[in-house]
Order: sequence, then structure tokens, then C-alpha cells
Amino acid sequence: MNIQDLRKSPLFNGLSDQELQQLMDNAKPVSLRAGEILMKQGDPGDSAFVVVKGEFEIQKQAGQSLIKVDVRNPGDVVGEMALLSRGQRNATVISKTDSETLCISQEVFENLLSSSSSASLAVLHWVMSRLTQNEALLHQQEKMAALGTLSAGLAHELNNPAAAAQRSASQLKETQSKWLDLTHQMEVVAFQENQTDWFNRFMQDASRRFESPLKLEALEKIDLVDQLQTWLEANGTESAWELAPTMVNFGWTIEALEKLKGELPQSLFHLSIQWLGTGCLMTSLLSEVLQTTERISQIVRAVKSYTYLDQAPLLEVDIHEGLESTLVIMQHKLKQGVTIKREYSPNLPRIEAFASELNQVWTNIIDNAIDAMNGKGEIKIKTYQEDNLVIAEITDNGPGIPEEIQSRILEPFFTTKAPGQGTGLGLHISHDIVANRHHGQLLIESKPGETKFKVILPKQIKGEN
Repeated sequence: MNIQDLRKSPLFNGLSDQELQQLMDNAKPVSLRAGEILMKQGDPGDSAFVVVKGEFEIQKQAGQSLIKVDVRNPGDVVGEMALLSRGQRNATVISKTDSETLCISQEVFENLLSSSSSASLAVLHWVMSRLTQNEALLHQQEKMAALGTLSAGLAHELNNPAAAAQRSASQLKETQSKWLDLTHQMEVVAFQENQTDWFNRFMQDASRRFESPLKLEALEKIDLVDQLQTWLEANGTESAWELAPTMVNFGWTIEALEKLKGELPQSLFHLSIQWLGTGCLMTSLLSEVLQTTERISQIVRAVKSYTYLDQAPLLEVDIHEGLESTLVIMQHKLKQGVTIKREYSPNLPRIEAFASELNQVWTNIIDNAIDAMNGKGEIKIKTYQEDNLVIAEITDNGPGIPEEIQSRILEPFFTTKAPGQGTGLGLHISHDIVANRHHGQLLIESKPGETKFKVILPKQIKGEN
């Protein structure tokens, strides 16, 4: 490697020929075979390496996963950030081919910085560039982590109604076949018993009831079902336990069935009871299929609204829609014991926003609130307008944030969660989205029993048009 090769690296681009020659004279050549480790995650950052020849892969251990972060080629520098911070290596670097590097020790590097202001300035520019790059990478990693969490929840949320719809549809197929067979039998017997006029009136009455199920209180329904089941069993009805709940739903009472019993021959009466019960069950199953498939559609609509797929990044946004979409997507965590109390302003104006990023803010804050309450408690969401600002307050009744750490809660990588349960980036990135992307404010107020996150957003983002 010569001086011009070294100058290809952005880290050394601003150095003079003399300074570059000084680096090369004091650097130590290091050769590696394919598969050998240049530096290991967790080791002291006591040197940096300039890639002269070959290719290196940067890998990071995250929990049980080994993640490929980046690749370094000739002219690139590795290990400089740990060297500058005198910290530990935050990744492992492995040679993918037979490779050659120049090792720059901490002593050589610091001597250069202390003797040359131009070198210090060049390194400062490099560090700022790398920090900006890392910040963007952290944002993306946090979004992917949040996506993973949401995907797991969505899989659970979609699986439940899908499985329920499949069960109901399968049972509906069997029930419909039985109901059609009973219909044919009733037609034959009604003709034989000269009851065709009654049969037509009965069918019309039953059809009206099928279209209008009753809305009953739980305790009232339990009493009615018990009474009807007892009556059906006493009158020799098969599967009375299965038919009674659905017949009650459609308004069939003991009095109505007693009247029916008095009007009909015994053979036709028993057929009509079985036909009624089976028809009520069939209609209930059809309603279950509709409800479960509607739930699936609701989740899909919420995901589309949450991500704002196929739409421009800067939109006129109703923050209520974003909040509601987030609540739907997080239902798998909320339903374990969290109550949502809404105090939405009815005339809240739309705001100009990066919609999907703003939804990430709601997700991070609500998710933190759920965790703080251990999945049980109340979250109050309040929205209102002040002048040209739209404000959303998300308050939980958890234990609160200790006063001594409140000032650090928005710092990157700061977390109170157990190792492996949080990145410490969620609130930091939320603050960045609110403050830097939307020119707003994210404020936190906390005391025992109440933690409030206050998101203040302008109606229009200045400088974005």
C-alpha cells in the first residue's frame, strides 16, 4: 500500500502526505487467511485496521442471533470507533478471503492527533459521518425490531379469527346439509297431514326471526337457555343442550313452542323443533363466519392504515386514525388486561406528518406503557388543539418513572427492561421522529401511579414544502 491508497479512505482523506507517511511507517502489517478473525466483539479497542487486500465481514451478536452488519473492502477502515472511544469492540470482523491489513495502534493514532490539527479535523469529520450513518442504521434496526414484534402479534391476532372461521364454516356445512334434509321431511309430512298452509306461515315466521336475533343480557340469557333446555329435554328433543342457546337467540320461548305443540300432530311437531333448532344453529354459525372474517378485514385495514402502504411519505393525517390503527395492531397485548380510555377532541384538525413514522411513535409509547403496568391497568389517550398545535397525551397508571432516571429516559440505549427485552432505542427514536422530523416536542411527566407522554405536533411541518 502507498500513500495514495491510504488517502482513498475517508478517514485519512484530509491528511497531508507527511502525516500519511508517518502512519504507514508506524503501522504494522497483518495478514490473515480466509475465515480468520481480525477482531472480536467485546475485546478492547486498542487499534484500528486499514484493509489493504481482501474482503472482511462485520458480524454482530444480538442475543442468540448472529447478524451480518456490513462488508469492508480495500481502503476501508475497521475498529476506529472503538479506538477513538477507548471502548470495547461492538462487532466481530472476519476475513472472507486471504487478506492483508495495516494495524494502527492506539499510541500511533493518538500521537498523530496530538501533533496535527488537520488530522484531528479530518477524524472529527469522519466520526460525525459515521455517527450519522449509525443513527440511520439504528432507526432501521428499531423499525425492524418493532415490525418483528408487531408481526408476531398480528400472526396471533389473525390466526384466532381465521381458525374460528374455519371451524364455524366446517360445522356450517354439516348443519346446512342436515337442515335441508329436515326441510324436505317437513314438506312431505306437512302435505300428508294436510298442513301446507301452516307450513308456509311457519316458514315465513321462522325466516323473520332468523333475520333479527335478540340482544340479551348475559344473566337473562342463561336463565332462558336453562328453562328452554329443560323443556326440550322433557319433550324428547335430541341435542337439546346444543339447540337451546341458539333458539333463545332468535326469540323462541317455551310459550311459543307450547302453542306450536298444540297445533300440530306429534310427528310434525318433533320435526319442526329439530328444523327450528338446526336453522337457528345454522344462522348463528353463518353470523360467526361473518364476524370472524370481518375481524380479519379490520386487522388488514388497520395494517394498511398503520403502514400507509403505497402512499407518499408526507400526508395530511388524522392522528385519531393512526392511534386507532395502532390499538388494533397491539390488541394482542392490550387484551391481556389493559383498558383504553379515549378522550378525543371531536374537531381535531388534520396535520401534515410522516404518517408511518408517527405511528411508530404511538406504538413505542403504548408498548412501554403496557410493559410498565405489567400488562394490567388503564391507558388514557387524550387529544386536543392549542393554537396551531395538535397534542396527544398518552397516560398510564403504572408505577411511574423514578425521578433519578427521568432525565435519561430519551437517551439512546437507556432501558430499564431486563437484558434481551428492550433495545433502549424506542423512546429515543420517538423523540427524534417528533422533534426532528415533525418539529414538535415529546414531553414526559411522571409520578407514582401516573406517567404521561405528551406529543406536541404542529399542523404543518415548516421547511418541508
